[in-house]
Amino acid sequence: MPDHLSRTGSERLRRRERLRSSKDFRRVNRTGRRSSGRHFVIVSAKGREPGLTRLGLAVSRRVGNAVQRNRVKRRVRSWFRRERGNVPEGLDLVVIARRGAADRSGSEVAAELRGLVE
Repeated sequence: MPDHLSRTGSERLRRRERLRSSKDFRRVNRTGRRSSGRHFVIVSAKGREPGLTRLGLAVSRRVGNAVQRNRVKRRVRSWFRRERGNVPEGLDLVVIARRGAADRSGSEVAAELRGLVE
């Protein structure tokens, strides 16, 4: 595999750092606090494991075709990997992409999400 395609351990989101079950998504959406921006909504709730921040993504077909939705998800995951230290520990985050999110650059996505987390 070419070097630019490989992931080092610190860049990859481990299984325990991701929200995967619909039960977890429902819990965060039901009990969490919402922060809304122009292209993203972040719902944050206290996680089950103290000291562990987990990320879940919700990108509907309204955002665009599969290529655009996957690009948005990659950009959000990239932001989370870089900014993980600035996000309060012990939270479960669900990032919901709105229409128009696919048209944003990586730096625009990062800036909006950074503002919503603070």
